Formats: sequence, structure tokens, C-alpha cells
Amino acid sequence: MPDEPNSAHGWPGRLIVLEGLDGSGKSTQARLLVKWLQAQGYRVFFTEWNSSELVSDTIRRGKKKGLLTPTTFSLLHATDFADRYERHIGPPLRAGYIVVSDRYAYTAYVRDAARGCDIRWVRSLYAFAPRPDKALYFRVPVSVSLQRKLASRLQISYYEAGMDLGLSDNLIDSYERFQQRLKRGYDRLVESDGLVALDASRPVEQVLRDVRSEIRPLLAGFPKAEALTHA
Repeated sequence: MPDEPNSAHGWPGRLIVLEGLDGSGKSTQARLLVKWLQAQGYRVFFTEWNSSELVSDTIRRGKKKGLLTPTTFSLLHATDFADRYERHIGPPLRAGYIVVSDRYAYTAYVRDAARGCDIRWVRSLYAFAPRPDKALYFRVPVSVSLQRKLASRLQISYYEAGMDLGLSDNLIDSYERFQQRLKRGYDRLVESDGLVALDASRPVEQVLRDVRSEIRPLLAGFPKAEALTHA
């Protein structure tokens, strides 16, 4: 499978993807984007990574017991994404919704490759996933990612830190090394897949302005819910 972007979806809706390291602020921006679009009168559907009811429990148990090899990790997340795509991404796009996705196939490209999986094989797993109308990459230094993670008081998990790869016996050191791998992967996707990199180390309001600026061209002539109701 060639290392190149997938085809566009070709449906009436719009697919907007937000990607980035943990602590990049992408989830906050995703929620703010959904609220803004809804306030503008658009029909919006929100979806996020690893949320399929089909396999999310299996993934959670596997992580808790430390049973996931890089290949198993990749296959389970691909199954999760495929189910989520069939149920929660494709149908709204066909129905003319704006779908905002907190992480997409790019997360797999970056994480699985960082764990040693062949990127061409990983891309082949996600060959069914169409290219988004806009993919935003919230770029931050790893030091900012770590700082925000620690400030959130959320525990850094075993897999989040890449401890399964034996990068370091120290959780924080392993986290920094693994996140550096992920950052390099995302930076490559800016060139290969056309992700739009935004400086996410700035205040939320400044980043939000850039997000809206990137999204506005997609909304030109796009019908709002009221127009659809009275059509």
C-alpha cells in the first residue's frame, strides 16, 4: 500500500479532524468547535477515538493487564475505528452533517509506527477511511505536553508513556521519549497527508481563532439545519 493520503469521501457532509499529542489542547478545541458550529445553525456530529462499544472494553482490559503487543494494539484500535466509522462517521456524512472527529486514522499511523509496526501495513488497515475535508494538527513541544499532563493531575498511563517499548524504566522519561516519536510522526504527516499545523502552545483563544479561520472556507454555501428543514 503506498504511503499516500486516501481518497475524499464525496458525500454531502464535511469531515473535520483534530489531531495532536496528549496535552495539545485538541479535545478542548474540538468541544469549542462543535459549540461554535451548532451556534451557527449547522447540524454537527461529534466522535472521538477509542469509543466503539464493540471493542473498547477489550482494549481497556488488555491495557490494564499489559497484554497488548504492538500488533494486537494496532488491530484492536483498527477494529474500534472501523466500527465507529460504519456507525458514527459515515452515516452523518451521507446525511449532510458536519462531523468533528477528535482523532482519526492519523493517530494510528503515528502511534502504531512509533511502536514498530510497518506504516504501509497500518495504512492498509485504514484504507477504507476517506481523507477528511480538513485535518488540523495541534503542534506543541513535548515539554508543553508533559507540563499540561502533569498540571491536569491525570495519571500518565503505562501505554501512554510507551512503557511497553522499554524506552526507560522511569515513567516520565519514557513518556517524553515516546511523545517525541509521536511528534516526529505528526510532523511527517503535515508533508505527506496535508495536515494543517497550528501552534497550540498559545492561549486557547488565539488557537480558537485560527481553528475558525481554517474551517470557515468549508462552510461557504453549506446548508444550515433551518434551510434543510424548510427545503
